[in-house]
Amino acid sequence: MKGNICKEKMALVEKLGVHLENREQLAPVAARILAYIILTGKRGVTFEDMVSVLCASKSTISTHLNHLQDLNKIEYFTKTGDRKKYFIINKNTIIQHVDRMVSHWNDERIIHLEIKKYKETQNEIKIKNNDEKFDLTFHDDYVKFVEEATASVKELREKLINKKFHI
Repeated sequence: MKGNICKEKMALVEKLGVHLENREQLAPVAARILAYIILTGKRGVTFEDMVSVLCASKSTISTHLNHLQDLNKIEYFTKTGDRKKYFIINKNTIIQHVDRMVSHWNDERIIHLEIKKYKETQNEIKIKNNDEKFDLTFHDDYVKFVEEATASVKELREKLINKKFHI
């Protein structure tokens, strides 16, 4: 059973790694490190674990760990009597991602409202043939979706800030 979990975890590390490469503009090894840390959770991951599991050299892992720390995507803690560093995801990384999503959605909302206003004006003033008038339903539905999604993500953000759950 343990072998299946390991295979499943590593397959997910690869899938999440590819996603993080694109979303976060990370190097492939850095993305895999971040994915492995995310999937290991709050118990943390040691440097030695990453070298072994991710099959990369010590210098490569070290370089990317330093880069991820510089980006504030990960942090580490130590345990009393243990000289190892245990790397975990920085909670602020998720909060920053949520903030970027909210900002992007707000921009989307604003542009759709402007487009809708323009089309309404065209419908009232310039377009006389009803068959040629703009249908504004999409913009109404899209703005409603963005507002609901934003509210939901803001609620998630508050839970993260108030430590209602751990990543």
